Amino acid sequence: MPLDLAALVDPAHTALVTQECQRGVMGDLSQLPDLAAAARDALPQMAALVSAARTAGAPVIHCTAERRPDGRGANTNARIFQYMARAERKLHPGSDAAQIVPEIQVHDSDLVMPRLHGLSPFQGTELDFVLRNLGVTTIVVVGVSVNVAIQSLSFDAVNSGYQMVVPRDAVAGVPPEYAEAVFAHTLRVVATVVSTADLLAAWAS
Repeated sequence: MPLDLAALVDPAHTALVTQECQRGVMGDLSQLPDLAAAARDALPQMAALVSAARTAGAPVIHCTAERRPDGRGANTNARIFQYMARAERKLHPGSDAAQIVPEIQVHDSDLVMPRLHGLSPFQGTELDFVLRNLGVTTIVVVGVSVNVAIQSLSFDAVNSGYQMVVPRDAVAGVPPEYAEAVFAHTLRVVATVVSTADLLAAWAS
């Protein structure tokens, strides 16, 4: 049966989630230069989808990573956490580095869900409960990174009963050949992989 994308991403039951679209992660203050460079090509598509979701009436939820200045509550059990703890520009709550990139911004109608813990926004936040309260059954994700957080979010969402939609050109990972392999062998198995153009057309119909 051919995919009915318009039905799958109907704004009545779909939310767009931005994953760590922060200045200190993929923006001008990034401590991850290779990831920021990869995200630069995807940023126009991310911004276009956020805008289209708002226009279509789908809720937009920004999932962010933060770290208290004293580090309390933060993970130390993986190299990425240790690296970010030593970074010059830390993702302190309220800091410039923790803010959403200006190309996307946060509108009054949006929800922002920071986390101090873990690799996935489903861990340690109210994301799952808020999505259910909004009547959401499909999640469209944009942002970073295909290496870790996009995969973690996708697995957690599927395990929680949601349909996952990943616009291939609105997410980024490094190196590019690894990101392609993740899509070919992992994300296509658990998510519906589409293009930004596909989603824009579905939300415009």
